[in-house]
Order: sequence, then C-alpha cells, then structure tokens
Amino acid sequence: MNTSILSKSIQDFITLNSSESITKLALQKNPFPEVEWILILNQIEAKGKAKDKLPAWFAAENIIYPSKVSVEQTSSEKTAAYKASLIEGKSLIDLTGGFGVDDYYFSKKFETVSHCEINEDLSAIVKHNFEQLGVKNCFCYAGDSLNILKESKSKWDWIYIDPSRRNDAKGKVFMLKDCLPNVPELLDFYLEKADSVLIKTAPLLDITAGLSELNFVKNIHIIALENEVKELLFEIHKNYSGEITIKTANILKEKTETFEFVLGSETEFPSYNLPQKYLYEPNSAIMKSGGFDEVSTAFKIHKLHKHSHLYTSETLIDFPGRSFEVEKVISYNKNEMKNELQNQQANVTTRNFPETVENIRKKWKIKNGGNMYCFFTTDKNDNKIVLICRKIT
Repeated sequence: MNTSILSKSIQDFITLNSSESITKLALQKNPFPEVEWILILNQIEAKGKAKDKLPAWFAAENIIYPSKVSVEQTSSEKTAAYKASLIEGKSLIDLTGGFGVDDYYFSKKFETVSHCEINEDLSAIVKHNFEQLGVKNCFCYAGDSLNILKESKSKWDWIYIDPSRRNDAKGKVFMLKDCLPNVPELLDFYLEKADSVLIKTAPLLDITAGLSELNFVKNIHIIALENEVKELLFEIHKNYSGEITIKTANILKEKTETFEFVLGSETEFPSYNLPQKYLYEPNSAIMKSGGFDEVSTAFKIHKLHKHSHLYTSETLIDFPGRSFEVEKVISYNKNEMKNELQNQQANVTTRNFPETVENIRKKWKIKNGGNMYCFFTTDKNDNKIVLICRKIT
C-alpha cells in the first residue's frame, strides 16, 4: 500500500479531477513528481467509478483505491446493504474479502466481522479504509482464507464467500466446482466452522446446476439492481433438508420489488387468456428465477402462453416489473404491420417469437424509442401477435 498519495495536495487533486477524462489527464505533466503519475491516475479513475457505486467511499476523506478493475468487480453499496439485511448474528467471516464493501455492511448487522484477503496489499488498503469509514468491528487478515480457517479455533455464525470465477487453467468459469476456492469440495469443512454459509455466485449460473453441486440449501436469493441481475446467493444451513425458497429482489431508486416462492411446490395451474386491458412484464430477477407459473397464481393474472412469460389482466395491479396499457392487438402479418407499424417509432420487445428485435426493426423500418411499446409474442392459441401498448409509470 503506497501511502504517499494521502498527502492533502494529492488528495485534493484526485477529488478535483475525479470526473475528468483519464486519457486527457494522462497527457499532462505530473504535478507531483515525487509520486508515480500512473498511481495518481489510477486513484482518479477508481474514485470516479466509485461516485455512484460506492458513495460512502467517494465522500470519505483519505480513501485509498485498488485497481479500477477491483472497483468494477466489487459489490455496489445498494446490493451489499440488501445482502446484509438477509442475515444476522454475532460473528461472520468473509473468506474472499476483496475491497470490503460487503463487510462494511455486514459490520452493521454483526458484532464482529473477519475480512480475509489473499492479496496482502489489498488487505492493508481495506484496513486503512475501514479506519477512515469509522468501522471498528471488522478485522482484516491477509493470507489464504483456507489456512486462516484451519489455523483458527474459532467458530462463526456465518461464513460468506464469493469464489473467483477465473481459473488459471480454464479461464472464466461458472460452475462452482471450477471456481476458486472450490466451495462444493470444501462445504463440509466450512460447516465445521460455521452453521450457516452464504455463497455469492455468477449471475449467469443456472440455479438447477448450483443446486446439483450444493447440499443443505434453504434459500436462493436473486438480486437485481435497476432491472439487471447482479448477484445470485445460495443460503446454506447445516443439515437443512426442508423446502427451498427462491427470493427475488429488484432494487430501484424509489423502491425494491420483491417476490418469492417455494421451489417445486405444488401450486394451482396458471390460467391463460388472450390479451386484456393490461400487460405485465416481470423484472429480471423474476425472469432469472423461472417462477413463471407462480407469478400467475400469486397475482391472479393470466399468462398469454406457456412460454411467453407475459401476463395480462382486466384491472390494473401493482406488479414487480413493467406494466402497460394495451391499446391495440394486431396479428403479425404483412397487411397489419404495414398499416400499423411500418416506418413508425417504437420500443420493440420479443417474447416467444421467431424473429429477433433487430430483424423486426430492419424488416418493417421501425425506429427505436418514443412512447409506443410493441410486444411481439405468441398467444395461447399459438398465433403470432403484436401488442401495441402505452407504458404505465
């Protein structure tokens, strides 16, 4: 950890230039020749990336940032805060601490948090930053977390782990057994050290594949931020053997949309209908969950088709996703398209439809944008249709 960048003049310069173009700054002469210019530029770029993602770090004085890649890969404060709301206890150990954003929020829910980080320099940076942020119950340990666990006689309430999706031999990987550390292989050992384990996985990991690798899963959390899935969490409790609940959350500026259901439970069969007055598109967390029939039965709304994952109702409901008023439904054929949509401006979405958005736009010369929303889909009678809608805000 290079503390030379903590001088007031350099810190003021970093703050002043945090929104400036790094490319342009790199062409300037270094105003602080006693410190490497590349080091200062890295701090400027990383701080700029932290402005919206990590506002507490951005606002604090004398924060040291690691590489911009570490800032890009770390949890956002919003997802970290939501994650910390899911669990609680006296003690937690984070086996893959990274930049420490998750632990900052875990420290608000636990009496003590142990931050393990194999990169000694990053561990020192996190320890320094926690002091600047006023975190007093988080303790940093540099080294291989597996060795730290083996050498410790302590037991924790929770283990948190975010295994690396990069494997030296295989490159970028998604199966848990290919990540580092190998959680499926080490799970029994982890459960000797804590009764509960929270595992963060790649958002692209197939839920069924994850379940095939893990035992004792109680809850699966799918967290989206502004309708983009960011985190998939497997919550494990020692010797648990009951039903598995999938819990989804879509964190928006003004609210958080939540929906949950029991995986594989016997529910009512979903109802199907032709498009009614209102149309609903689930948020990305629900789409990731696969709970499409459960959405229909929980909200008492109709599916358009088994594979369309769009819903409809005659009266408007509060729905976790986008809601639209259906203004017109047309058949997908040459005459209807020419009369209604050719050369128009519209937002185009396809669901269970044989053509791509790009092909549709090109074929019918539809410009992107505007207030019209068109859903190209298949109805319950297997007819290809287009729903012309107005978005409800």
